[in-house]
Amino acid sequence: MKYTKVFIDAIGYELAPHAVTTDEIEARLAPFYESVGFGKGQLLALTGIRERRFWDVEHTLAQGSAKAGQKAIEAAGIDPLSIESLVFCGVGRDGFEPATACAVANELKISPSAHVYDVSNACLGVITGMVQVANEIELGHISAGLVVSCETARQIVDATIDEINERKSVDFYKRTIATMTGGSGACAVLLTNGTLGNDAVHRHALMGGVVQQANEFHDMCRWTFEESGMPTHSRVCMRTNGHGVLENGLTLAKITFDRFKKELNLGDNKPDKFICHQVGSTHQQMFHKAINIDKAKDYATFPYLGNMGTVSLPMTAAIADERGFLLPGDVVGLLGIGSGLNCLMMGVKW
Repeated sequence: MKYTKVFIDAIGYELAPHAVTTDEIEARLAPFYESVGFGKGQLLALTGIRERRFWDVEHTLAQGSAKAGQKAIEAAGIDPLSIESLVFCGVGRDGFEPATACAVANELKISPSAHVYDVSNACLGVITGMVQVANEIELGHISAGLVVSCETARQIVDATIDEINERKSVDFYKRTIATMTGGSGACAVLLTNGTLGNDAVHRHALMGGVVQQANEFHDMCRWTFEESGMPTHSRVCMRTNGHGVLENGLTLAKITFDRFKKELNLGDNKPDKFICHQVGSTHQQMFHKAINIDKAKDYATFPYLGNMGTVSLPMTAAIADERGFLLPGDVVGLLGIGSGLNCLMMGVKW
């Protein structure tokens, strides 16, 4: 896919208010650690994550999304009535129906003729939503669209800690370590055709990208109910074959990256910078090796924000921009792999 008329005008984000350290998580895992003889420091050594953030208990995903969306709208200087598409892309939702996007659209007072809906694609949700909106802009159907997301990790982390302490099984712990990387946050990506808002805004041209899937591995990471059929009384649980996801995800990433460079006609030294989905230190190091990139070209936020699912990549891009890591003229690779397994890589001229 290639784009000629699509720009990222702004990325807004909202940090969850409560910082939770890995030391605090491990203190809560003390019954399990003592039973199997684990010492303090296991999680930090395995993930490289020192802390993550949680929302208030009563917080809704629509609230966080709307706050991030408002920041993006104000930064771009556009009228909310100009937004003709709003897509919520979180792994979680505030309910099965209506679309969580409806509450966000109402809060932001966007165009009454806007297309408002949810998209679900595991940790690739926001990038998938960007493709949907970019397609509408490229076709000339709309002039501006807002892609939003908000993720909460408190509930699933709390439930999984309880399960680990109940079972006291090293094998079960291995299947739930990925859950312990979870963090919370909200983001919004405002895409336009470049004709709206403040002319002083430095727009980033969306170049295009590629998708690749290996759905034979769809069972390796699941966030679901313990029982089938969405039973209202069943416990929600998360299980991950960490080794399987990593090994097969890296193979998928290499195939996708080669296609990505070819699709966008990128030379040997491009992209100039990378913003990747944030998981942990082991994943980052092996990803660099798999696609042969210099770690100095990559920006990481996982040590202090954890894995925020769909929010991780766009928020990391915004923070990298704020801190001067992304420079005007850089070709930036947005590289995401989500459970499923699905991979989507996009290029942006910063």
